[in-house]
Amino acid sequence: MSNPLDFTGKVALVTGGGKGIGRGITESFLAAGAQVLICGRSQPDRLPNAGGREATFIACDVRDYDQIEACMEQSLARFGRLDVLVNNAGGAPFADAATASPRFSEAIIRLNLIAPLNFSQVANRAMQQQESGGCIINIASVSTLRPSPGTAAYGAAKAGLVNLGTSLAVEWAPRVRVNAVIVGLTQTEQSELHYGDAQGIDAVAATIPLGRMGLPADVGNACLFLASPLASYISGTSFAVHGGGEKPAFLAAANARD
Repeated sequence: MSNPLDFTGKVALVTGGGKGIGRGITESFLAAGAQVLICGRSQPDRLPNAGGREATFIACDVRDYDQIEACMEQSLARFGRLDVLVNNAGGAPFADAATASPRFSEAIIRLNLIAPLNFSQVANRAMQQQESGGCIINIASVSTLRPSPGTAAYGAAKAGLVNLGTSLAVEWAPRVRVNAVIVGLTQTEQSELHYGDAQGIDAVAATIPLGRMGLPADVGNACLFLASPLASYISGTSFAVHGGGEKPAFLAAANARD
């Protein structure tokens, strides 16, 4: 029996695939045998590698439609096909919604919602021409499911990204499947910027039912599953990778009274 998680001969493109969660996704596909392209505004100091393969970097600002088209043209010229697109690039700095400028909010929405839509559209053109079709995976956030104070535009954009996937899954079926991964609190090389030192990271981990923050590889494994034949009947849905979510605040408040 063939291994459904063997991606030998497949080509994946991961936006923002050189660091953090994106790097974990890239390494998962490389380890599974895929050829992986990553794109970003600047090349990482060290390209992701796993399974004896190294990722290929293409310079691309995903907020620029012309650069997206150029990135896709280079990808197809090099490998002749695209089987998986992972729209991972995104993020947002803290900003008070009461004082954030319209320009700031529009930029956040452009990066986290418009860019994945544009990249998906360009990738779909190629995938529709392939007998085997293709798979698009949008990396969303638990900010989709709960309030996102300090990153309101980001949370709204990620919620829109999940809804977008449900529509694209209908429009582009049956040849292209579209799903979202809703990512919870994840430990990366930049975690200390958000959560302080190791003690702060441990304190955050204690709020998660499974007792730890996620790892980039956890997200990568979810993407491998969604892109594999094991998920051939899964499209237009969201896949939560958040360790059980976050413990409700009212439980801690109630316990504090005991």
